[in-house]
Amino acid sequence: MFDISMVRILPMSPKIPFIKMRIIAGIISVVAVLFSLFLFFSNGLNYGIDFKGGSVIQFTMDQQPDVEAIRSAGNALNIGDVGVQTISLSGSDLPGVRLSYALQDPEAPFEGTEDEISLKDARLQQDTLERVQTMLETEFGVQRVNMSASVLGSKVSGELRTKGMIAVVASLTMVLLYIWIRFEWQFALGAVIALAHDVALTLGVFELLQIEFNLSIVAAILTIVGYSLNDTVIVYDRIRENLRKYKKMLLPDVLNLSINDTLSRTIMTSLTTLLALFSLYILGGEGLRGFSFAMIWGVFVGTYSSIFVASPLLLLLGVKRPSGEPERAVAV
Repeated sequence: MFDISMVRILPMSPKIPFIKMRIIAGIISVVAVLFSLFLFFSNGLNYGIDFKGGSVIQFTMDQQPDVEAIRSAGNALNIGDVGVQTISLSGSDLPGVRLSYALQDPEAPFEGTEDEISLKDARLQQDTLERVQTMLETEFGVQRVNMSASVLGSKVSGELRTKGMIAVVASLTMVLLYIWIRFEWQFALGAVIALAHDVALTLGVFELLQIEFNLSIVAAILTIVGYSLNDTVIVYDRIRENLRKYKKMLLPDVLNLSINDTLSRTIMTSLTTLLALFSLYILGGEGLRGFSFAMIWGVFVGTYSSIFVASPLLLLLGVKRPSGEPERAVAV
C-alpha cells in the first residue's frame, strides 16, 4: 500500500512560529485596512447599475460583434459609462451582446418630491433607452425584435445598496452571537474583527482596481464571511481543546500549537477551493468574473486572517483557562 495523500507534502508536525510574526502581521493588517478606508473616501467603489440605476440591453447579431465599435457608439450618446460584453443567449445560435449603462451619479439625484423624482427618473430611463435602441438599429442593423431590455430606477438601486450594506452588517452581528454562544466573548470579538478585516480588504481591492461593484459582489462578500468564519472556527476549536489538554502551557505556545495542528487542513481546503475558483474565473465568462475574483481574493485574505488576525487577537483579549483564570499575553 502506498500513501499518495497530498497532505504528506506538508510536514506531519509543522512548527512554524506564527505567533512570533503577529506584530509584523498586525502592522500589515492595520496599514491595509487604513489604506482601504482611504480609498473608500477618495476613489470610492465603482458601482454597477444594481446600485446606480440604469439599463441592460441584450441582443443578437447576424455577424461577429465588434465590441469596441459598439462601446464607442454608446459612449458617443453621452449617457455615462457603457459596458459591452459578448454573451451566449439561450435558444439562439447567433452571437449575443450585453450592453449596460448607468444613467446618473447616485450622489447627485433628482430634486423634488418622491413622486416627481420617480417620474423624472422613469422619463430619463425611457428616453435614453430609446436612443440606445435607435443607435443599435441604425448603426449596427440590430432589429428591435432581437432586443430585450431591463431597466432599474435610481430609487430601487438605492434600496438595493442599503440592503446590501445591511446584509453584511447583519451577517457580522449573527457571527458575533454564534461564536459568543459556542465559545466565549473573547473568541466572538476576535472572529468578528477578523471578518471585518476580510470585508475591508475585499472592498479595498475593488476600490483600488475600480472593478464594477454589483449585487453579485455582495453575494461574494457574504460567501467570504462564511468561508473565513469556517477557517477561524476550526482553529478556535483546536485552541479550546488544547487549552484543556495543556493546562500548564503558556497561551502563546497553545495558540501556535493549535494553528500548526490545523495548518494542513487549512492549506488543503484553500488550495482545492482556489482550483475551482480559478477555473470559474478563466472559463466562467465576463458575467462571473467579478464574483470569482472577489472569491479568490477572499480565500487568500480569509486564510491569512484566521492565522494572523483571529488567533493573535486572543492574546490581547485574554482567554480563560478551564479553571476560569484569564491568561494574558506573554512575550515570545
